[in-house]
Amino acid sequence: MDRTPEGTSGTSILDLPHYPITPLTGLDTVVEVVGSKSYTNRFLAIAGLCAQPTTLHNALHSQDTILLAEALRRLGHVDVELRPDVPSITVSPNGRPMRAPAQEIDMGNAGTPIRFLITMAALADGRTVLTGNQRMRERPMGHLLEALRALGVRARALHGNDSPPIEVWGPAWRGGGTHISGTVSSQFTSSLLVCAPVAEQGLELHIDGDLVSGPYVDMTIAAMRQAGIGEISVNGYSSFAVPAGQQYLGGDITVEPDASAMSYFVAAAAILGGKVTIPGIGPDSRQGDVGLIKALTDMGCTCVAGADGITVEGDALRGIDIDMTRMPDVVPTLAVVAAYAKGRTHITGIGNLRFKECDRIAAVATELGKMGVRVDTTIDTMTIHGGAEPKGAWIHTYDDHRIAMAFAIAGLRTPGVVIEEPACVTKSFPSFWERFEGLRGGR
Repeated sequence: MDRTPEGTSGTSILDLPHYPITPLTGLDTVVEVVGSKSYTNRFLAIAGLCAQPTTLHNALHSQDTILLAEALRRLGHVDVELRPDVPSITVSPNGRPMRAPAQEIDMGNAGTPIRFLITMAALADGRTVLTGNQRMRERPMGHLLEALRALGVRARALHGNDSPPIEVWGPAWRGGGTHISGTVSSQFTSSLLVCAPVAEQGLELHIDGDLVSGPYVDMTIAAMRQAGIGEISVNGYSSFAVPAGQQYLGGDITVEPDASAMSYFVAAAAILGGKVTIPGIGPDSRQGDVGLIKALTDMGCTCVAGADGITVEGDALRGIDIDMTRMPDVVPTLAVVAAYAKGRTHITGIGNLRFKECDRIAAVATELGKMGVRVDTTIDTMTIHGGAEPKGAWIHTYDDHRIAMAFAIAGLRTPGVVIEEPACVTKSFPSFWERFEGLRGGR
């Protein structure tokens, strides 16, 4: 894992209860961001279903991905090699059967991994119990449980509230046809799809309602195809079919840079009127969060995207109207940028943010409100009224990595911004503070 920069007293930023941000004047730099968390999670799950060894290069070592790797290890059928000083993960089948561990698997607040594991647990012999922290025990899983029960899998929420702890009995994953609601989380769809190739009957999956965060399902299908699954029928976002008789292939897979992680540094360029280049990611990426680049262009930035990377240069910012259904993880980032734009920015299609690590709509509105920025919200929209220069504030992060990182960017322009619980960034971007402070040295 990357070295963590030190605070003013020589203490690691990750060990501090709060971290005051020093504003930055001028910005013209290249930032290399970590491997995609979403792709690392998907390829890890796929590797756990593969009969051949798989090595992920440029893999993200974060709280979420490490928890998933450890959960695969505890199922007993694979060995996982993960060294903190090497950005790779190797998953190797060991010839033993997949068995439910005797003790419950605690997934903290790792939403995508626990949802992948709920379906994977139907392949394990015995009773698997999956749980998490307090926020995880409030997050909805009911639609996935219903879809699994329709396929003959015994799966239930132990407290009867459709949230973890979740009990799954296996082996029971046979596949077949089922329905899943698309209205709460695309992770339910991805969970079923990732496990589809190892189902005896394949999988026919029908989506009820509009599928939120569709690009994440696109990423799932792209990862499956990269790992050797050639037959996947896609009918828009309304139905998917994966025929039986296919197998994942092992080998070497390189994970592309994380578009969500990229968002904080291009946002810094936007609000400072500076210039940032992110190498290794292009406009053809399947990551929906790449859509932030067009949003920043609409707000007045100059953005150049090519095969070698993406460059954003800031200018006078203006508010926009934008549907962010396809890129919900960068809503906090755009909201912070909008606070420095002239006029109002109206964001729609974001109701599922209320079911993330925290209620991100409420969190963003509250923390921008502390900075003197008016924010109006509904159940699935947010309107940020820019025009007045934001003021400094202590930012409560709600143990949510995306709140911490988005508001840290505000502190590069606004004096007096203090980030509480800066260690929460380890969920997705353990080296964030190193990259962040590196902006001051032109790295």
